[in-house]
Amino acid sequence: MELTIRDSKKEDMPQVLDLIKELATFENEPEAVEVTVQDLEYDGFGTNPRFHCFVAEVNSKIEGIALVYNRYSTWKGRAIHLEDLIVSQSVRGKGIGSKLLDEVVKYAHNLGVKRINWEVLDWNEPAIAFYEKNGANVMRDWDVVQLSEEGIKNYISRL
Repeated sequence: MELTIRDSKKEDMPQVLDLIKELATFENEPEAVEVTVQDLEYDGFGTNPRFHCFVAEVNSKIEGIALVYNRYSTWKGRAIHLEDLIVSQSVRGKGIGSKLLDEVVKYAHNLGVKRINWEVLDWNEPAIAFYEKNGANVMRDWDVVQLSEEGIKNYISRL
């Protein structure tokens, strides 16, 4: 197996979107993905990039991604958020996730951030074990809070 971890390119975004959709299916939400290739291209490679993405190529095919973006902690200062670390189901268990996480941690270190944040579903025990094995603190006493686009509109309508 020939594995290469590299920064993504604009032309990688169709394959990146395929992996995002694969993750959504794995998480039992196949219809939840609204982002498009055009969104990814614009948001990742426009004049003000909103994210940085690493890709894992196995034998010249993109089989994994790690997508991060800047964040700020009022307690710690500069941080990054790991939105998703995805490895295609067909190649899991071959060390690709570890190599992607290595790249994210090196990237964070080079940026001088104080923390890397991310979420993991409470039922995804293999991912939890992987993260804990790599020194992450899975904070099970915290809940993720989100306000959807519809929720934002409803909120604004009450102002």
